[in-house]
Parts: sequence; C-alpha cells; structure tokens
Amino acid sequence: MKKLPVPTLTMWSIFLSLSISLSAYAGEKEIRQSLQVNFPSMGKIEHVIKTSYSGLYEILVDGQLLYTDAKGQYVFSGDVIDSKSRRNLSEERRRILFAIDFDQLPLELAVKKVKGNGKRKLAYFTDPNCSFCKRLEKELAKVSDVTLYLFMYPIFPNSDVIVRNVRCSADPVKAWDSLMLNDNAPAEAICDTPTDKVMALGQKLRVNGTPNLIFGNGIQNPGYLPAEELEKNLDRPGKSPAK
Repeated sequence: MKKLPVPTLTMWSIFLSLSISLSAYAGEKEIRQSLQVNFPSMGKIEHVIKTSYSGLYEILVDGQLLYTDAKGQYVFSGDVIDSKSRRNLSEERRRILFAIDFDQLPLELAVKKVKGNGKRKLAYFTDPNCSFCKRLEKELAKVSDVTLYLFMYPIFPNSDVIVRNVRCSADPVKAWDSLMLNDNAPAEAICDTPTDKVMALGQKLRVNGTPNLIFGNGIQNPGYLPAEELEKNLDRPGKSPAK
C-alpha cells in the first residue's frame, strides 16, 4: 500500500499560505456583499483590502478612501493616525491610490518655469491669494534643477482677475514671481486664458485646496512642503505606483 507523504515544513508553509489567501479572499467577498446590502446607495466599491491595523478593511468607493469592519456592518470615514510615529497612514495611502501619470497631465494649460537643468519635474495647483502658496514659492526659490508647471487655480475671492492679469502679462513667470515673492500686483491685462480648463482639471483630480503638488513620479501632496521635503520628493524615482 502506498503511504501518503509526511508533510514537511515547506509543505505546511504552502498549505498555510493557501489557507490564508483563500480565507482573505472569502472575507473580502463577504464584505462586499454585506456593504451592498447594508449600504445600497453607497456607490461602486472599487476594492476591498485588509489593512495591518485593528482589523480594519480599506475600501475605495467612487474615488473616496473609507474603512469598514470585518463583517461590512460599519463604515468609517476619516484618517488613521499612528499614535507612536504620528504618521497619517490614510494620507500616505491616498497619495499612492490617487497617484497620477505625470506624462498624461495637460501641461499646455500650465505656466512653465525652468530652473537650472530642469531635469526634475513638479506640477502644482496654486492660487495668488493663498498664504501657503506664497510660502511654497519662497521654498521653491531654494530649489534648483527642476521644471515647474504652475496650474493657476483661482478658488479664493477675486483670484480669477489676478490670474488673468498674470497670464496675460508679457512675462507670466516674472509677473508671478514678483507677485508671490514681493507682493507686486500685476498690471491689468486682458486676453484669453485656459482658467476654465484648469478648474475642470482640478476637479477631475480631486484638488480641493491649494497648494496641491504633483511630483514627477505621480505622487500628490495636498499642501505646502518645506524645501528639504521638496528635494526628497523630487529625487524619489519611479512612475506612479500601482494601486
């Protein structure tokens, strides 16, 4: 009679891995079904992924990052903060999930500024009446060897007129720098501008405030960064990460 082989440590590892994979998959399937029953108007559930913290599951619904429990009975909206490192884990995850293919950006809508050899790339949405945008410009003044693409995104009151005056000036880059670094308002000027298209682009990319940075690797950073952090992100290689 042929004896069955005694399971080795390697075989047990394979069995355990398969068991974990199958149970995780089954759990995700059950969570989807539960969410659809409990929250019928939730929208399209793009993915369900188990996180490494507190048994929560990450769910992506219509472009929004949410969390649920292992049974899909509750939905949580908000940020997960690591109490020890004070890292915003949700924000870090959003930057990866909503990374952008930089090469697909309509850069013709932006004001282009080349510094040094211009090898590195940074696009950002900015508003002339945004105080943090002015702080960002002061930090960018310390950074070289980068090509900047300024998407002027007037969301503050009366910013649309200032944006028009900058874009319609003889030298938009010079006019912008003079305004943001030295508080010199541009002279009134009138011409056709792509502001409507820039506003539509911002809405498509979920830009809810300024400044909003998009680095060459596709990672978005909603908010101001100091020069040393800008340098780190500009030097970070790779294209938009896989979701």
